[in-house]
Amino acid sequence: MSAEPAEDEVRAFRERLDQEAEEFGYHLNPDVEFTEDLARGLIVNERRYGYRACPCRLASGDEEEDRDIVCPCDYRDRDLEEYGACYCALYVSEEVLKGEKDLEPVPERRTPAEERMKEKTKSVQQSQGIRTSVLSSLPLPVWRCKVCGYLCARKEPPGVCPICKAKKDRFERFI
Repeated sequence: MSAEPAEDEVRAFRERLDQEAEEFGYHLNPDVEFTEDLARGLIVNERRYGYRACPCRLASGDEEEDRDIVCPCDYRDRDLEEYGACYCALYVSEEVLKGEKDLEPVPERRTPAEERMKEKTKSVQQSQGIRTSVLSSLPLPVWRCKVCGYLCARKEPPGVCPICKAKKDRFERFI
């Protein structure tokens, strides 16, 4: 299979994205040509990296490191609330969809890689003692979907989030 997807594949993928978005209360950008360019980028990134890294951001190729920018990214909902669109403008608010609000530039929320690593290390070190005592008193771990915030208590995270349909790898151990 070539790296560049065929037009009918891009169109079908965009239509599926649109259907899934609407099913869960989201809206894709109504500019079909623009949206298909983003869909093409998602397909290319999935072939290249094995996951749908946002085509508007530079992916590292390390899925764990890029998990926050796998579409739909962790920043989508806050961007929609504040700016009416996500960073790449694949998703837009209802106001933008209806033409009641213009698209505006969305600043990058993602912290640089070096800062993310420092934060992760610091967070793990701080939570070691607290988590040990809390975890030992709970019968099951609590998992959180990083896309929509869904929480569940079970041995393993669900294969697919029942709310937003994110895959198992988008869950993190919450408690």
